[in-house]
Amino acid sequence: MSDFDGSATTAPETEHRFPCDQCGADMRFDPGADRLICDHCGAEQAIDRGPWAGGAIRELDFRTAIENHLPEAEIEETRVVTCPNCGAQTDLGEKDHAAECPFCATPVVTDTGTHRHIKPKGLVPFVLDETQARKAMTDWLGRLWFAPNGLRDYARKGRRMNGIYVPYWTFDADTKSSYRGERGDDYYETRTVVRDGKRQTVRVRKTRWRPKSGRVARFFDDVLVLASRSLPKRYTDALEPWDLSRVEPYAPDYLAGFRAEGYQVELADGFTEARTIMDRIILRDVKFDIGGDHQRVHNIDTTVSAVTFKHILLPVWMAAYKYRGETYRFVVNGQTGRVQGERPWSAWKIAFAVLIGLIVAGAVGYVMATQQG
Repeated sequence: MSDFDGSATTAPETEHRFPCDQCGADMRFDPGADRLICDHCGAEQAIDRGPWAGGAIRELDFRTAIENHLPEAEIEETRVVTCPNCGAQTDLGEKDHAAECPFCATPVVTDTGTHRHIKPKGLVPFVLDETQARKAMTDWLGRLWFAPNGLRDYARKGRRMNGIYVPYWTFDADTKSSYRGERGDDYYETRTVVRDGKRQTVRVRKTRWRPKSGRVARFFDDVLVLASRSLPKRYTDALEPWDLSRVEPYAPDYLAGFRAEGYQVELADGFTEARTIMDRIILRDVKFDIGGDHQRVHNIDTTVSAVTFKHILLPVWMAAYKYRGETYRFVVNGQTGRVQGERPWSAWKIAFAVLIGLIVAGAVGYVMATQQG
């Protein structure tokens, strides 16, 4: 029986290093290219997918996982550090004993504990490199009204951004739903009314309701659920859509030079959120099946079967800047360049805009008063 409750264990862990064959320095994954690169000597190396090469990503059975019966081959242990401020859990290398949280810039110190969890089955590799991600972020800041210029300049010239693989669950499920409701069809009646002393003929819309029941079915494929609580969900939701057709079978090489966050949303909780997403879509299907101009849905009874899941990692560039005593966090979709973050404000820009507005209002008032005079 596999236990992946996140507790520390004494079992050995596996650390993946990718030394350069020419100089021995650590290589890193090169975003946008299917290769590893050595920043020290410039050597390149193809991604070694090992047993994952050319194979489809196999889904795991949800019920088996919930009952802790997953094979040991699907479980791994990694050394992680937990941020005391935001709770983020990110992996560390064997030689690292201190780090700064990439999610909130809080200094953290780690022990040598390990985290036991379900292995990732796939990931979307980084497409954007750090330079491209920083440009996307500063361009986004530049389009914000009343953003401080200093923060934009600081972000452009500031310290390195962190490339983080963020954990997600995906769920597949077969659903069959029976429903009861009502269908409303509009029709019009002609009436004669008196308006302003004149008789007028008008058409009045009315709705005729009748009972409706039926069945709908839908197979859900890759319902995506964030498995992290380190950032506000509105940020990560705003990074969508993700092109999940680009998911590659997991290979450690893709993580070379990057960090990965451990999941904080457990599998059962992830499926609860997935069901909420599914139920919204099923409700839409029911209303379409009822038809008519209006629909009333009284009851939906859904049977869910053949539930499978994957643990996948999606690429996010992240920056947490402390600027004039305030912390600002920004995230960039490492696949598409879409940006989201905390909204900075410039007090002097706001004051200047208010002043300009008062001057314009005063000028308009003066012109109007002059014309009336």
